[in-house]
Amino acid sequence: MSHSASQSAKKVRSGALVGIGLMLLGTFMFSVNDVMGKWLVATYSVGQVLLLRSIAALAILLPLMHRQNIPLKVPPQSWLHAVRILLSTLEVACFYWAVTYLPLADVMTYYLAAPIYVAAFAVFWLGEKIDRPRILAIGVGFIGVLIALRPSTATISWPAFIALAGSVFYSLLMITTRKLRDTDDGTLVLGQMLGNLIFGIAVAPFAWVTPRWLDLAGLFLLGVVSMAAHACVNRSLKIAPASVVAPYQYTLIIWAIVLGYLAFGDIVEFWTLVGAAVICTAGLVLLLLEREAARRGRVPKDIEEPVLPEA
Repeated sequence: MSHSASQSAKKVRSGALVGIGLMLLGTFMFSVNDVMGKWLVATYSVGQVLLLRSIAALAILLPLMHRQNIPLKVPPQSWLHAVRILLSTLEVACFYWAVTYLPLADVMTYYLAAPIYVAAFAVFWLGEKIDRPRILAIGVGFIGVLIALRPSTATISWPAFIALAGSVFYSLLMITTRKLRDTDDGTLVLGQMLGNLIFGIAVAPFAWVTPRWLDLAGLFLLGVVSMAAHACVNRSLKIAPASVVAPYQYTLIIWAIVLGYLAFGDIVEFWTLVGAAVICTAGLVLLLLEREAARRGRVPKDIEEPVLPEA
């Protein structure tokens, strides 16, 4: 191997390691964000949490967009951006509503099934072709959801349905994001934060609780941590291939179990763990299949999206 080839290989490995580190850091911060959100919605309404969280996030995002000369204007395909904003708002509202009643690990299990739904929905919405291995992986993923949900009159609950609905909204959000892949990250995140802000303004006054100073700091920190987590994940995907860093997003379930137990004493049930394992396995198989298809030139390489909930 020539010296230049050796240097290039070292650069690729170094980029991959930094990308993995950033993905792990971003995933951990999303998990901390989820714990903070669950703690806050025990006292404050979902609307109030989203309102104050979005104000804090916009206070950071708008100066950054100004520094990077990102124009504040209505982007092309405005109707699709409006759909994406609606889906983002519904997804995050369902997430916080669900964690009010369910352990973090339960809610995260449903959300980790989003790539399964994306693979199924993309056939109809994006016109992507699907082969037998992916059909089998999707089927296994749905079985994992059923295992975690345990649908019976004795075990099923409306909070579980809220979490499940949120995961479906999130998968549709991922598909609309894929259709808007040429839009810069700042504009996409700005739309989501504005949607959260409008939702909070409309809903929060009906159940407003004057926050204590400590809680107010936590509500604003929620937006700061969320923005930092987004920055880590986006940077990770820019300096390393998605197929390398994306599998590390499944550490979310580990953090949800550990932090849920430490912060709230949540004990994850056995069948939820089994369902989570099946869903993660199916998701990794889909990721490998799409990576192989991209290598052969059958699908665009940029379809590999992170599945981290925008919460």
